[in-house]
Amino acid sequence: MRQKILIVDDENDILTLLEYNLQKAGFHVISAQDGPEAVNAAKKERPDLIILDIMLPSMEGTEVCKILKGNETTRHIPVIMLTAKGEEVDRIVGFELGADDYIIKPFSPREMVLRVKAVLKRGHEDDTKSIKAGPVTIDISKFSMSFQHRTGPRRLMLRRRSDLT
Repeated sequence: MRQKILIVDDENDILTLLEYNLQKAGFHVISAQDGPEAVNAAKKERPDLIILDIMLPSMEGTEVCKILKGNETTRHIPVIMLTAKGEEVDRIVGFELGADDYIIKPFSPREMVLRVKAVLKRGHEDDTKSIKAGPVTIDISKFSMSFQHRTGPRRLMLRRRSDLT
């Protein structure tokens, strides 16, 4: 099944350029042209990644990102900010709101496709349920750690910080 990308931009030329290049790279593309439409599309379509312009009509892209990252069904969706706002403070705000990457207009369509692939690849690597380092294995989904001790295998149950208060 092809991965689904939601492009959110109010400029038709940008939408057309991104749609063409992402479809050519094998992605299924959907689009939205303002903030409320983007939030609804993300909740309904559940894309694998969102390319999000910051300067949108009716609702800023930063607000869209905040809403999506605060929603249980959309918080896991990676977001690439695509904007003409290139100042350091703008990039920092984007990353603090949960953006996975930040691309400044004008941009290279080939670079955009490569960044989309890289972010999606990172997302799949984060799905790993356990981490192994030498004799130690941490099972993230079970909140446990096991290791080989000289007297035999040992298993510890981990607790979330929120469970301790």
